[in-house]
Formats: sequence, structure tokens, C-alpha cells
Amino acid sequence: MIYVLWSPLKLQETLTSASVFLNTLTPKFYVALTGTSSLISGLILIFEWWYFRKYGTSFIEQVSVSHLRPLLGGVESSSTTEPRPSVSECKVWRNPLNLFRGAEYNRYTWVTGKEPLTYYDMNLSAQDHQTFFTGDTQQLKPEDAVMQKAWRERNPQARIRAAYQAIEMNHECAAAYVLLAEEEATTITEAERLFKKALIFLNISCLLSTAGKDINLLVYIKRRLAMCARKLGRIKEAVKMMRDLMKEFPLLGMLNIHENLLEALLELQAYADVQAVLAKYDDISLPKSATICYTSALLKARAVSDKFSPEAASRRGLSTAEMNAVEAIHRAVEFNPHVPKYLLEMKSLILPPEHILKRGDSEAVAYAFFHLQHWKRAEGALNLLHCTWEGTFRIIPYPLEKGHLFYPYPGCTETADRELLPSFHEVSVYPKKELPFFILFTAGLCSFTAILAMLTHQFPELMGVFAKAVSPLNISDVVILNC
Repeated sequence: MIYVLWSPLKLQETLTSASVFLNTLTPKFYVALTGTSSLISGLILIFEWWYFRKYGTSFIEQVSVSHLRPLLGGVESSSTTEPRPSVSECKVWRNPLNLFRGAEYNRYTWVTGKEPLTYYDMNLSAQDHQTFFTGDTQQLKPEDAVMQKAWRERNPQARIRAAYQAIEMNHECAAAYVLLAEEEATTITEAERLFKKALIFLNISCLLSTAGKDINLLVYIKRRLAMCARKLGRIKEAVKMMRDLMKEFPLLGMLNIHENLLEALLELQAYADVQAVLAKYDDISLPKSATICYTSALLKARAVSDKFSPEAASRRGLSTAEMNAVEAIHRAVEFNPHVPKYLLEMKSLILPPEHILKRGDSEAVAYAFFHLQHWKRAEGALNLLHCTWEGTFRIIPYPLEKGHLFYPYPGCTETADRELLPSFHEVSVYPKKELPFFILFTAGLCSFTAILAMLTHQFPELMGVFAKAVSPLNISDVVILNC
């Protein structure tokens, strides 16, 4: 009973002293308080947004789940969150249509001052060249040993100097001419000349040896010569070279030379030949690619797109041919959902990397870079794509868990694509990540405190009266009455 009588009196004294303190505060105090609160919440928002863009998660949420929740008796974070996948878990492939470093990638650097290739991407290429061209390391010739080191050199000029050193040791070193064609030649014509010289020396070497590295180098040179012919406008010659290469080495299907052939045939508008190639490689037992899926969709779309109208289709329904085209587009989008934004020019293209991740943004960039012109050439094809591609996502509402025509979409693509694509490129992420609650909360808090700061700065006396009126310390009157 004594406690009941004493407690309200003690509380009343405390509230009274606090009210006196608030009444002595000047408007400048409220201006400083709201301004500081707005600044702090803004800094937290900026940090949270940067952390989310870089790591794909909220920093506050991650800390609370990883550190605070176990201390409060919650479930350990290791059992509730999946570890981030590493790049090694996603297999990357050599880009069949990769550009020439000296004649194309370096030109981009000269004009923009930006590096179009990442160190991770170039390091993968160095490993490819070492294993593809040098063969058994126990029986390396002196010039081969020099070239093996040349591929590993990080500096382009160091690689070129090593190639000339190998030529001094053996003026018929085909691998050295390949490096010079790739990296020193500043035009496609000059690159073609060096590849032809390498082919001559390699043919002489192949007469004397049947080493596996010579065969690999032969395939590489002939393929690059075909690509040179394609870039120089000699399309029919390029198609013949590619067909001959595929007949001569049928077991090297893993090199995906058929993707080079498909692109060249599309440039010739030889659609019947394109369909014949697809009939062979678009098989259920063979691995797919964006080139296979989207080229198939393009052919089916081309058959109906010139007369397609979304308004007419909504009235009368889709014809059989239109339904086939839409299903082909949905199939292609399910395989790689990043491609349409590049084809529809909703997102800017960049130079393709030397390696791609299937179903990832890197593959989408590589495909769209070479095939956008073919979609534009087919009248109405892009319009049909624009009207139908987003319908794919209604078929697969949970793409990371279950697919429709393909395996579930791999969750590791973003990590690998960030390693393959340059830092100035905004990596496309699928499924689209929603903003974490803490970013939205911080944004609302920052906006609210900023508005309060502005109002307090403009009307300090009025906001001071308002702050005292809404202060929870004014409940002292209620407490006294209740006593």
C-alpha cells in the first residue's frame, strides 16, 4: 500500500523535471536533432544499398541472423541459410564466337579506357591455351616451354615478347604466330595473314608428327581463319570452312563449331540450312545453349511474326503456327531468361567475354551481341518476342526449385557472371531479388526524418511546440489523475 502511494508521486516528480528540461530547449536544438537523425539514417541507407548490390543480402539482416539470433536462443544460422555457391560450382565454357584481343577488345580499350575482359576470364583462356597447345609437358621443345610461359603472362606486351622469343628459337613455331594473330594484330586482315602463316608451318609439322597438340592447334587455327573470313564479309567461304572442319573432326563437337556455322548461315539468310543444322544439334540428348534455343525460336517466330497482331490474337486466339512460335520463345526464355532484355534493347550490350556461363548473363551478352541483327532482320520477330516472353515466368513461378522444360535454374549464375563480366556492367540477376525489409525500412525512416528536418528548419518555433505537445512525457497529467 505504501508503494502504491509513493510510486505515482515519484513518477510525477521525474516527469515534471523532464518537462521543465524540454521547455528550456531552444528551436536550434530541434533543428540539430532532426538534421542529425536524417544524416545518420541516410548513411545507413546508402551502406545497406551498397551491401545489397554487392552481396545480394541485407547487412543488418545478415548480422542479426548470423550473430544475434544464436545469442538469443534461436536456430544456428548454418542450418537456416545456404552457403553462397563458389564460382567453381558453375562450369564455364569457351565462348565459340569470342573476339580477337588485338583487333577488337583492345580497340574498345583505346576508345573508352575500360577493360572489357576480367582477369578471371583471361586466366581461364591462358589455362585453355596451355593445355590445348602444349600437350605433354614432359616432352616440351624449348619454344613450347617459352610459349607455355607466354600464355601465363599477365601483361600483353610480355606475351608478345615471349612469342617473338619462341620464333627466334624456331621460326616455324605455329603457336607463337597464333598468339601474335590474337594479340598483336590490330586488324582482322593482319590477324588472318598471321593465322595463314601459322597454318603453313603447322601443316609441315603435322607431316612429321601426329601429336595431339598439333591436331588441337590445327582445329583452332582453321576455326579462327573461318571467323576471319566471316568478319571480312566472305560469308560463303566461312561456311564452307566450318562445314569442312566439322566433317574432318566430327568428334570435336564439344568445341561448338556448329554455333559459328549457325550464325554465318543466318547472315546468309539460308534458313533451310539453319533448320538442318538445328535438326542435328537440337536433340534431347545433347546439351543446349542460348544459340540453339533462341535460333529455333527465331525460325518459328519468323514464320508468323510479319502478320502477328496481339489485338487480333486476343480476339481469335492463336493459330497452330503462332502457338508453336510462342512455345519456342517460352522454351528459350526458360533456358536463358536474360537474353530478351538485350534483344529488345532494354539493356545495353557490351563486348562478350571469352568464356560464358550457360543460362547466365554472360551467355546472354554473347548471344545477343552477334544475333541481335538477325532478329531485327526478321520482320515482326522482336514484336512477337516483346509480347510473349514474360509469360514464361507464369509457367515457372519457382524457377530455383522446379523447371518446366529444363532443370531448375541454377542459383550460382550471379556469382560466376560477376567474375566473367567487367565491373562497369550491371549483371542481370534471375530470379529478380526483392529489396530486403531493412532497406525499405531505412528508406522510409530516412525520408521521414528528412521531412522533419526540413520542416524544423523552416518553422523552428512551431515544430518545437509540436514536439513538446506529442512528447510521451506529457502523460504525467494522466498519471496524477489516476492516482
